[in-house]
Amino acid sequence: MSRIAVTGARGFLGWHLRAALRESGIPAQIVPVGDAFDLADARSAVDSSSRVIHIAGVNRGTDEQVTMGNIDFAEQLASALRTASMPPPVVVYANSTQSTNGSVYGEAKARVAEILAVAASDIGAEFLDVRLPNLFGEHGRPFYNAVTATFSHLVASGESPMVENDKELTLLHAQNAADLLTGAVPLTALDKLQEIETVSGLLARLNGYARLYSRGEIPNVADDFDRDLFNTYRSYTFPGQSPIDLTRHADLRGSFFEIIRSHGGPGQSSFSTTAPGITRGNHYHRRKIERFTVLQGRARISLRRLYSEEVVSFEISGDAPGAIDMPTMWAHNITNIGDDVLYTSFWTNDIFDPQNPDTIAEVV
Repeated sequence: MSRIAVTGARGFLGWHLRAALRESGIPAQIVPVGDAFDLADARSAVDSSSRVIHIAGVNRGTDEQVTMGNIDFAEQLASALRTASMPPPVVVYANSTQSTNGSVYGEAKARVAEILAVAASDIGAEFLDVRLPNLFGEHGRPFYNAVTATFSHLVASGESPMVENDKELTLLHAQNAADLLTGAVPLTALDKLQEIETVSGLLARLNGYARLYSRGEIPNVADDFDRDLFNTYRSYTFPGQSPIDLTRHADLRGSFFEIIRSHGGPGQSSFSTTAPGITRGNHYHRRKIERFTVLQGRARISLRRLYSEEVVSFEISGDAPGAIDMPTMWAHNITNIGDDVLYTSFWTNDIFDPQNPDTIAEVV
């Protein structure tokens, strides 16, 4: 693949999609729509791309704003597709399962599918209408994107949200949605990737994570859904709940402290020594949970959220042991800032697989 053109690239799902593409080294070409739309720029963005993915949409506002906003975005993209000298062979639409519920939003989403299907037919491209359920994932916007984002934010803030309308939800992690949209996994895998949970069940899971994680413990993440939901919850605790303080027990024999308590699932521990002035890491993970614990020496652990320039740093010493859990889709590294050798323990929730390392190079 040469590159993939994306509308809505700076939104919640767009951010997750760009993070997923970065692992495979496929450039994401942003296609601005709405007030920022320029036909020449949009045409250039879609021209010679291997796939166009339409994510941009309007899901809040008056009925007219929702209807016309979604239609306008689709028509802008359609005009770029029709005028491209080398149009993409595949047009993908990040649709919603709500497109069949008869609501104003659903009707607008269904109309977008029609517009893009005609445009794809006009340019001889395959059209994929991907109807996504309720999405959840790291850094969703509370009170806007989904109930998972709202609950995670409130629980991480120490509040006790209430369930007003308990019902079943079909949930899909945004990284899985990204893989479906990019073609990294087949669309036939959608049923296996999504999870059905009640609103009250969702809240109960998040409250359970919070109780354990407040003590620095990792819940049972043997199931992929629990891992993804826990990673989502963790994104609302960082950096406010970092580092994790560890209790050091010392006597004449030496010292002892626990590094981690994991309540289920695979895991792998490793250990490193780092010479003064040396930096390790400079990568990110899409799904892996990783904990750095400084055992001896002085270290600076730095992290940067993908597509952001702000760096968060912590200085940790083995004299007052602390641990930092790496949020998913944050680049991170560790530097020995002391005069002696740095001793560090690393724990991950999975056993390293060289065929699927989930360790993507990215400088902090």
